[in-house]
Amino acid sequence: MVLLLACVCQFMVILDAAIVNVALPSIQHDLGFTATGLAWVVNGYSLTFAGFMLLGGRAADLFGHRRMLVAGLGVFTAASLAAGLATSAGLLVAGRAAQGVGAAMLAPATLAVLNTHFVTPATRTRAFAAWSAAGGVGGMAGALAGGALTTLLSWRWVFLINVPIGAVLIAAALLALPARRVRERPSLDLLGALTGTAGLAMLIYGVMHGAGLPMLAGAALLGLFLLVEARFAARPMVPLGLFRIRGVAVGNVMLLLFGGIAVAMWYFTSLLLQNELGFTALRAGLGQTPAAVTFVLVARWAGALPPRIAVPAGCGCLVAGFGWLAAADGGYLTAVLGPTLIVAAGIALTFPAMMAAATSGVPEGDAGTAGGLATTSNQVGSAVALAVMATAATYDHVFTLAALIGLAIAVTGLLLPRSAHTPAMTSGTAR
Repeated sequence: MVLLLACVCQFMVILDAAIVNVALPSIQHDLGFTATGLAWVVNGYSLTFAGFMLLGGRAADLFGHRRMLVAGLGVFTAASLAAGLATSAGLLVAGRAAQGVGAAMLAPATLAVLNTHFVTPATRTRAFAAWSAAGGVGGMAGALAGGALTTLLSWRWVFLINVPIGAVLIAAALLALPARRVRERPSLDLLGALTGTAGLAMLIYGVMHGAGLPMLAGAALLGLFLLVEARFAARPMVPLGLFRIRGVAVGNVMLLLFGGIAVAMWYFTSLLLQNELGFTALRAGLGQTPAAVTFVLVARWAGALPPRIAVPAGCGCLVAGFGWLAAADGGYLTAVLGPTLIVAAGIALTFPAMMAAATSGVPEGDAGTAGGLATTSNQVGSAVALAVMATAATYDHVFTLAALIGLAIAVTGLLLPRSAHTPAMTSGTAR
C-alpha cells in the first residue's frame, strides 16, 4: 500500500509535466504568451520546485513524512485548480509556481517514505524501479491525455485533471501511512532555510534570464548557506556530512547533469513534433507514447542491475539516441521514433540507479533531506538546461548537447561505489 501510494504520487507529478509539454502551443495561442514567456509555464514550476526542495525535505524529517506528504498534496491540488482557471499568462505562471511549492513539499516526503519503508538493498532497488516505472506511466498517460484533453476539451483540463487525483491521494495517505508522534518540539534551521531557498531561487532565476546580478547574488547566498550549515546551525537544514557518503555525492552530481537529458527528451521532442513535423497536440502525445512504454518496460527490470552496470549501459543508449536525433533528417519513423526509443531505454537504466545511489545509506532521520537533495539536483539541472537549450539555434544543437551530457554522466558514474545499495542507517546523524 505504501509503495502504491508513492508510485501514484510520482505518477501525478510526471503526468502534470508531460501534459503541460503537449499543451504548450495551445496555451501560448490562448493566453498570448511570447516565445520566451512560454518557457515560464515550465520554469515557473521548476524555479519554486527547486528553490523550496531542501526546505521541504528537512521539514519532512522534522514534522513527519506523512504530514508533509499530505500537506504537499493539498497545496499541489489547490494550485492545479488555480492554474486550470487562470485567465491570463501571469495567473497561469503564478499557479504553476504554487504547484512547484506543493511538489517541493511532496517529492522529498515520497522519497523518504520509500527509503524508510524499504531498508534492504533488494527491496529498495525494486521499490525505486517501480517508482521510476510509475513516472514512465505518468509520462505516457500525460502525453496521451494532454493531447486528447487539449484537442477535445481545452488545455485547462491538463491542470484540472489533478484535482480529483489529488483528493484521492490525500485520503489514501491518511489511511496508509502511520502518524508519527513528535516527541520533542521541532527546531527548523531558519537562517539556513532562508539563505538556501533564496540562493537557489535567485541562482536559477539568473540562469533562466541570463542575468549576471541574480546569479552572483544567488551564488553568494548559497556560499553563506554552506557557512551557516557548517559552523552556526545547531540542527542544520542540510547536514553536510551527507556528502561524505560517496553514493550521495556522486548520485547528486549525476542527477544535476541528468536534468538536461529529461528536458531534451520530453520538452524539445514535443516541440519538434508540433513545430517542425506539423503534428497536432493529440498526434504529438501519441508520437511520444512508444518512448514512454519503452521506459516503463525497461525500468521494470532495470532495478535488478547495480548502478555501476546500469549507468554505463544507459549512458551508451543516451549518447546513441541523441546522436541519432541530432543527425536524423526525415519523417517521424526515421527521425524521431527510433532514436527516442533508444533514449527512453537509457533513461530507464540510469534514473533509478542514480536515485538509489543518491538516497541510500543515510540516517533515517535524514531520509527526507536526502530525497530533497536528490530532487533539487535534478530540478536545478533541468532549469539550467532549459535556459541553455532554449538559446540553441536548432533542435540539432539541443540534441547534440544532450548526447554530450550523457557522456558526462557516464564519466561521473565511474566514481560510484561498487555497492551503492546499502541499507539506510537507523540511528545517528550525518553531521
